[in-house]
Amino acid sequence: MSTATPHVSSRVFGLFCLASYLLSLSYGSTFLLSLLIGSRGGNEHDAGSVISAAMLSTFAAVVVSGHLSDLLGAARSIALFGVLLVAASLGFALTPGFGNLLLFFGLLLGLGWGVFYTLGPMIVASLVTPAQRAKYFALLSGSMMTGIGSGPLLGRAASAFGYPVTAAFYLAALASLMGVLLFWRLHSQLKKTPSPTATVARISWRATTQVLSSKAVFPIIMVGLGGCVFGGLSSFQTSYAASRSLDYSLFFFGFMGAAISSRMLIAGIVVKRDALRASCLLSGVMAGSIVLFSFVVDSELSYVLAAMMLGVGYGLTYSVINGLAANETPHGTTSQSLLLFSLSYFIGVFGFPLLAGKIIVEHGMTTLLLTVLAIGLLNWLITLGRLIWRRVDSSKSLQQA
Repeated sequence: MSTATPHVSSRVFGLFCLASYLLSLSYGSTFLLSLLIGSRGGNEHDAGSVISAAMLSTFAAVVVSGHLSDLLGAARSIALFGVLLVAASLGFALTPGFGNLLLFFGLLLGLGWGVFYTLGPMIVASLVTPAQRAKYFALLSGSMMTGIGSGPLLGRAASAFGYPVTAAFYLAALASLMGVLLFWRLHSQLKKTPSPTATVARISWRATTQVLSSKAVFPIIMVGLGGCVFGGLSSFQTSYAASRSLDYSLFFFGFMGAAISSRMLIAGIVVKRDALRASCLLSGVMAGSIVLFSFVVDSELSYVLAAMMLGVGYGLTYSVINGLAANETPHGTTSQSLLLFSLSYFIGVFGFPLLAGKIIVEHGMTTLLLTVLAIGLLNWLITLGRLIWRRVDSSKSLQQA
């Protein structure tokens, strides 16, 4: 049997990606929370607290998502918890002020997004062969990141037509509801698709120990660091743009455009290359984008360029290390590795904004950018170290032979 032939039809996978895009709009709209809460008298620290509330509930989501998948099916579990994304988006729009009720809706967001973000890659891993995973992970993450990037653009479009920023959250809720309905319908179609990989989705301490004792621990750490970079820059991009008299929509246009085009034009080439070399190069591009944000951006052109570099570097790095997390784990623990991969991502993307907001309020945007740069460089050094270790190990093997 040829590993080049996908086990899922293009139509089904296309609907899967569309549903993923629609659900992702709800998370993307949270990048407007800083703007929304600021208009109600709050600051970046308040916004970071709401976003980071989601980190607590994602822990529960990651733990229970595997059990839900085994009990109800992954697509139907995503649909059920996707309703919480609808509720969270509506809650952000309807809640007055910036009190504890927003924290509650942040928790709902974490539950819904956590189940979706965890089970989505597991569906892909079960539908395609290991050789195809990097390619199909790229298509899935491209759909999700396009939705994430579109969320803030809804806010910019709303303001352009004279509507308040809350209109973006209403639209995100409507889009997420459509995504819920699509995932509910996909359940029966995915059940008919033959699976080349039999997996158990539940996580256990034994499986966790096996995964973290393998090479899969490196991409799991990297996705957490990358999540810090992405969460720190995106969650407070409205504040960054305002500090430099720029339009924040340029960031999301540049980021989303680069993420989409890189997947269409070069993702197929990247996934065929050596994964460690590719992740080293791409994480270096991501670190370079942070340098631009920190020291170079002073015009619309440089702003868009930095955003495009982040879109290419972060977007493609994520796809590559997602494949590494699935393929470098011990046999029979692929699903558990992907669960830990998602958990690490959530710690970074939801946990870091709390610290980032505090840094902005107490020390300023410049200090935050330097902190994010240090994280980006550490992320790059992990892949560089792995490449050097592999070369040394290969040289030793040749000498012994």
